[in-house]
Amino acid sequence: YSEVPFEFELSQNYPNPFNPSTMLSFVISHSSLVTLRVFDVLGREVTTVVNNELLDEGEYEFEFDATNLTSGVYFYRLEANNLEQGYDRSFTDVRKMLFVK
Repeated sequence: YSEVPFEFELSQNYPNPFNPSTMLSFVISHSSLVTLRVFDVLGREVTTVVNNELLDEGEYEFEFDATNLTSGVYFYRLEANNLEQGYDRSFTDVRKMLFVK
């Protein structure tokens, strides 16, 4: 049994509300396949910020530019699948952000 912490965190975007861009950041504690997507309020995917990329443990920050979108509520969803030997865990979290033109 391992005492290694399994901590993933999806942070609130900053700034929020934003116009026209904001930073999306997260922490992963193990090498993982990561996908970060943005959805509109109806659940339609607006963009994929990170597409199933293998990322090492650490802190990551990506800029999301909503210049071509309409004002409103959007959601961003982080999916991370841990690939470390002995772990078969995945992490998913969703946060809300507000784009105001």
